[in-house]
Amino acid sequence: MKLFFASDIHGCAQSTRRTLDAFAQSGADHLILLGDTLNHGPRNALPAGYAPVEVAELLNQHAENITAVRGNCDSDVDQMLLDFPMMADYNLVLLPNGRRLFLTHGHLYNSDKHPRLRAGDVIVSGHTHVPVAEQKGEYYAFNPGSVTIPRGDNKASYGLLEDNTLKVVTFDGDVLCQVTLPA
Repeated sequence: MKLFFASDIHGCAQSTRRTLDAFAQSGADHLILLGDTLNHGPRNALPAGYAPVEVAELLNQHAENITAVRGNCDSDVDQMLLDFPMMADYNLVLLPNGRRLFLTHGHLYNSDKHPRLRAGDVIVSGHTHVPVAEQKGEYYAFNPGSVTIPRGDNKASYGLLEDNTLKVVTFDGDVLCQVTLPA
């Protein structure tokens, strides 16, 4: 199973199209959205190409392949535009090998504040717009960065899980960071 992770779209239609193109090219089975999907939020500048209704229409075409969680900029009104649920603060994915992915945006739960994780589990979050792929003691932390508003010196990026490797990739194909999980 191959998973594709995107976070912090913030209503940008251009970023959404690039993300969906990368998702299609990746051959991933599922698109996991880690929140802040339609709204730019009061702390972020309005992104170029801000078109939340168009973003919803683009994503709804892939609703059967999307698993999503709520970000701090997401609201009940946003959910009314989407054909897939996205209002849960977290979601759990159980991989075939028994490893769990704890999916969350990052404003309530994150790599430092999370529920009890088992050895080998992964906390997957967005929110910071900064890519991370690392082992933290007995568990792993993964953040695909932001497809729209990267922070620091980072480029817009997304994440992939394939063959027990989590990696953050730019739209140019550069791997920013990665970590391999035990089989």
